[in-house]
Amino acid sequence: MTTHKLLLLPGDGIGVEIMREVERLIGVLNAKGGENSFEYDSDLVGGAAYDAHKVSITEEAMKKAADADAIIFGAVGGPKWDDVPYEHRPEAGLLRLRKDFDLFANLRPAICYPALAEASSLKRELVEGLDILILRELTGGTYFGEPKEVVTLENGEKRGVDTTVYTTSEIERVIKLGCDLAKKRSNKLHMAAKWNVMKTGVLWRDVTVATHKAYAPDVQLENILADNCAMQLIRNPKQFDVIVTDNLFGDVLSDEAAMMTGSLGMLPSASLGAADPKTGRAKALYEPVHGSAPDIAGQGLANPIAMIASFAMALRYSCDMAAEADAIEAAIAKVLADGLRTADIMQNGLTKVGTEEMGKAIIKEVEAALS
Repeated sequence: MTTHKLLLLPGDGIGVEIMREVERLIGVLNAKGGENSFEYDSDLVGGAAYDAHKVSITEEAMKKAADADAIIFGAVGGPKWDDVPYEHRPEAGLLRLRKDFDLFANLRPAICYPALAEASSLKRELVEGLDILILRELTGGTYFGEPKEVVTLENGEKRGVDTTVYTTSEIERVIKLGCDLAKKRSNKLHMAAKWNVMKTGVLWRDVTVATHKAYAPDVQLENILADNCAMQLIRNPKQFDVIVTDNLFGDVLSDEAAMMTGSLGMLPSASLGAADPKTGRAKALYEPVHGSAPDIAGQGLANPIAMIASFAMALRYSCDMAAEADAIEAAIAKVLADGLRTADIMQNGLTKVGTEEMGKAIIKEVEAALS
């Protein structure tokens, strides 16, 4: 039997509520028996960690994360912590996990379930059957480049500076992963950058072309300007399959793609590091794309689907449990087809449920599929 070690970091706001549904699902998988089982621990991150320890994540929690096969992350932040020191803001805990474990590749699938096509802000014919994977470089670029500062000039004006920096190797590794993912899907890859106005965009384009030629020339590659990519996602989203891009544009494009699916609360993500040379396994963190939603926290209104789907990604990418991941994803589709909806995806004539009810309905379908 293989035992997988997980670290659960619920975080703030609705993160706590949606993580409970993952714990229930882990219990079901453990009760099923078979070749895989789970051990898990929990700890604080974000505002909750700051309240308890005056840091966004403790060294003890980082050690637990280092020992885990996968980190399951909820959500962090909220207005309660707007005035904490910048280096201890809730989001700093997540950024540290990404940076310290070199989680350079952020996978954000945007899938429009048939039952939710009417909930999208776009026409049904544009989004029904949509299945896009956005691969965002996560540890470089504008969010990590130095200098990063606000300074006062001699004339009293303030000047803000964010530096965008990339190296050949940082781009190469994410392009190679993009090619690998494309081969498992439709063999089509778009790379989005701004080589017309940004030197880093020129480097992205040149490295992409060279890496593609040397590593996976059989993959169909198209380089696209990032602003055009944003426009095309609205005009004809199903022309895309895998989109690889930098940290900043990936942040924007993945949120745009998210809203095509009906709700930001529907989308999972995975952040992967490089494979360990000894074990072949990569350090990984899995989290829903949405935030902590403090306005509805504690009311049982949150949509747990993105959190549950993020756990399914953990099964697929960190635990080699594709059958169980498939069962979870099929269970989500079945429950939606049966008409269950949380408030964020509610439609006329369907059944409105809360966080726990949605979680239990999905888990019931998973149990049936795996029995």
